[in-house]
Amino acid sequence: MKIYRYPEKNLWGEITSRPRLDLTQLNETVSTVLNDVRQRGDEAVKEYELKFDKATLASLVVSEQEIQEAEQLVSAELKAAIKLAHENIYKFHAAQKFEGQKVETQPGVSCWQKSVAIERVGLYIPGGTAPLFSTVLMLATPAKIAGCGEIVLCTPPNREGKVNPAILMAARIAGVSKIFKAGGVQAIGAMAYGTESVPKVYKIFGPGNQYVMAAKQQVSLDEVAIDMPAGPSEVCVLADDTANAEFVAADLLSQAEHGIDSQVLFITTSEQKLQEVQTEVERQLALLPRQEIAKKALDNSRLVLVNSVDEMMELSNVYAPEHLIIQTADYEQLAEKVVNAGSVFLGQYACESAGDYASGTNHTLPTHGYATAYNGVNLDSYCRKITFQHLTEEGIHHIGRAVELMAEAEQLDAHKNAMSVRIAKVNSEK
Repeated sequence: MKIYRYPEKNLWGEITSRPRLDLTQLNETVSTVLNDVRQRGDEAVKEYELKFDKATLASLVVSEQEIQEAEQLVSAELKAAIKLAHENIYKFHAAQKFEGQKVETQPGVSCWQKSVAIERVGLYIPGGTAPLFSTVLMLATPAKIAGCGEIVLCTPPNREGKVNPAILMAARIAGVSKIFKAGGVQAIGAMAYGTESVPKVYKIFGPGNQYVMAAKQQVSLDEVAIDMPAGPSEVCVLADDTANAEFVAADLLSQAEHGIDSQVLFITTSEQKLQEVQTEVERQLALLPRQEIAKKALDNSRLVLVNSVDEMMELSNVYAPEHLIIQTADYEQLAEKVVNAGSVFLGQYACESAGDYASGTNHTLPTHGYATAYNGVNLDSYCRKITFQHLTEEGIHHIGRAVELMAEAEQLDAHKNAMSVRIAKVNSEK
């Protein structure tokens, strides 16, 4: 981890930069796979599953029998944990339900909104180095609450053609409609274009590697909506001299083990705490099974010592982290100053892992600085707001002439006439 002590602002761009790769070749590969899936459907998906996941599949569909078998393979303790997490996620997202309000903007002119669920959504769940069954809960639970008619899930199988049992268990608990054995770019293509087995969806959600992210962005250009642009996962931890160095190091490493392109940023006002955290990171790293992955992620990471709490907050807002942990004595006051972040964790005991799994908030969040403009997945992500309006004769009287004048000024005579004929009708009946 690179250390910066009291950096001038001209170095902030370097401190807050993310790892960047040349994606030219990657995008070409993704485009080729997507076009193949569009043209050949199931056959192409199966061929890519054999090539990339080493799985020979007779069918892409996960059967009811496979789901029932998976339930027997998940321990009672883990089932209980999944159910607890689902209950908390459900509570938090159910509280986000939209209540529309009819507004009379002028006498006789009423406007209102109605929240309507997206009819068919697709969820992508990674299953490689870490099978993210928790993401099933995060994505399917709000989809179910919103009232999405069909919830389609794609996840890569293992070499025996089986899906991770915990993923299937979480899918059953959260109310997923259909599950398919497909990973990577081919899964995104299948949900975007539809195949003989996989239904075409209207919006795709879920994290993935750079190939998956590139695929989502490509299909979003002309075929289907996506939840958000995203990159590798990241965390920023803010600490003063009251912070627990062991906790801070554990938080940094919990993020670093996600992948070699993950990034962690530690910002503190205490030289002593910087040294304590650096030592603690090295100690805990040696104990991790995924230490080789974490080591490479730490190469992209920084420890920063700043002059004041205000500077610490300013630098954090420039970074716009996916996860922001504030471990300071005055965390409530600092929370009010957060402008750019995906999800915020306050105090010594609010570790990122709580939000990743079971506190109730959603862990599908904007990365790579997109928190400056995007929020994480929530109930509204699965809905559209349709506007309605109703005009009476009185409404025509109040806004009709304004509409005519504005349409005329824009030289849109047909627009003007649509109102003019109504004004004439209303006047003729007086």
